[in-house]
Amino acid sequence: MGIQHLEIYELLIFIVLGLIILLFGYRIKKIAFFIVWFLLGFNIMLMLMPTLNNLVPQIVGNDLWQNLLPIAGGLLSALLGFSIEKLCVAGICFALVMTVTARYFGTDVLTLVIGAIVGVFAGAAAVMMMKPSIIIATSIAGSYVLTLALLALFTQIDLTVWYWPILIGLAFLGTLFQFSTTRDLE
Repeated sequence: MGIQHLEIYELLIFIVLGLIILLFGYRIKKIAFFIVWFLLGFNIMLMLMPTLNNLVPQIVGNDLWQNLLPIAGGLLSALLGFSIEKLCVAGICFALVMTVTARYFGTDVLTLVIGAIVGVFAGAAAVMMMKPSIIIATSIAGSYVLTLALLALFTQIDLTVWYWPILIGLAFLGTLFQFSTTRDLE
């Protein structure tokens, strides 16, 4: 189960949240951190649901648990992300690197170790440069959520051709927008 199996109204919520994070991540950084961490936790729980269903067969047929567990995972990670800013920025960068690594380069141990090393360096660099890091991280996170939701909503778009151009283009536009609208903010 993944984002492509969500209902249309859920995808529209993801699109709205992705746009908010993409365009206003730095201005509303505490709220953006909450949203980003919620979406990361929700997405991680969606990816873990098949394993969890195998481990606890009683929840397979129960719609309440199938819907509640991803929301609970999202809320738990959102509370962490909301409370600790520097850890949150480093964690967002690390989580984004690991998500891209696992989803597009595989989950074998060596690939995940390389992804983790890159993620640690990205997180450390992000903490050293907070404002640009927040802007770039929220733009990429918003772009990622928005891209996944748009591609799930518009299934006629070829994922293999358009995923990276849409993701990079939206992240670039979001970064430019945020830098241009937050010049006077510190």
